[in-house]
Amino acid sequence: MAQVKMQTARTTLAEPAAAAEDLLRQLNGPPPKLVTLFAARNRNQLELNRAVRARLPKETRLVGATTGGELDNDGIHEDTVVLGAMSGDFEVGLGLGSGLTVDAFGAGAAAIKRACEELGVRQQDLNPRHYVGLVIDDGFRYKKEELLLGILDKSQTLVLVGGGASDYSRDPARQSALVHVDGEVAGDGVLVALFKTNAPWGALRSHWYVPTGEKLTITRVDETHTRALEIDGKPAAARYAELLDVRPEDLEFGSPRGFAVRPTALKVGREYFIRAAWRPLEDGSILFANLLEEGSELELMKIGDMAGMTRAFFTEELPRRVPNPQATLLFHCSGRMWYAGATGSVPQLSEAMKVAPTAAGMNVHFEIYSGFHINTTLTVLAFGAN
Repeated sequence: MAQVKMQTARTTLAEPAAAAEDLLRQLNGPPPKLVTLFAARNRNQLELNRAVRARLPKETRLVGATTGGELDNDGIHEDTVVLGAMSGDFEVGLGLGSGLTVDAFGAGAAAIKRACEELGVRQQDLNPRHYVGLVIDDGFRYKKEELLLGILDKSQTLVLVGGGASDYSRDPARQSALVHVDGEVAGDGVLVALFKTNAPWGALRSHWYVPTGEKLTITRVDETHTRALEIDGKPAAARYAELLDVRPEDLEFGSPRGFAVRPTALKVGREYFIRAAWRPLEDGSILFANLLEEGSELELMKIGDMAGMTRAFFTEELPRRVPNPQATLLFHCSGRMWYAGATGSVPQLSEAMKVAPTAAGMNVHFEIYSGFHINTTLTVLAFGAN
């Protein structure tokens, strides 16, 4: 039988050595092969990394990131550190790519190249049945689509899942993010953890929206391909507000009647990948988090039962896709948290996390799923037993 298991630990202690002691004290069983460390941004990341690294066996690998909130089976937390200790029938190779701002494609290519070298496999030989990639980037560089092209350049069938390292601050002037790869802590980079396993696994995603059949077309974009200037041939913000029957100033993501209630999605086969608008701008355009292409058609979605759909994902869909799930890494959109906070739904959403298989994760700055940059979604890498 092939299986992957995980234990988790959480601490509120701020001093790095004390936090590391508290986390490792909560673990028992076999030495982990991989430890994930999801830590509030206000922690001293380098000292925390060193303290945890010093207390782990030399052969245990370590990855992690700063967060906008930490997740485990007790719910969603703030100002904590959550650790996941994974053991079982898998090998893992790690890679860190630097310089996202200058060359995101190159950073992604360097990260996957290094991870493959550690596993002794060529990128073009990655069998998608037995290999899966976990990706965590510096989310505030807004380079997901470019770095994903680099990672997948020589292995287009490799499945990827993850999200952006984040921060509690919503002030763009103060936001920053860091990723951990063994003893290195860095910003402006991307980490790839490449798993090789015969155990059952699944890369999954869950959102709380349902399709409406109503579509819009991006008819004009700016030179950065991140701002929609026109939708359906009309000024973008005015047209979107018309579709939602609200004022343009009510569209802001997180507002009770705006983009979070009726986001856009890209339909791929039978799946809907949420690629929501983000912010209406003073010039009447709309800023999106992902790249836009003129002429692209998106479908308007509508919000459903937030907590109920999340709970059903954990109790019904995930076990259906992954036999005997025993380890789940969660990458939860910070935008979902903003909207849950605006509508007073955080306690119900946090409660839904309690029914997940053994889980460790974080609130991220935009998500990665199957090679796509998406948002307003929970992406999950789950492992089980056959």
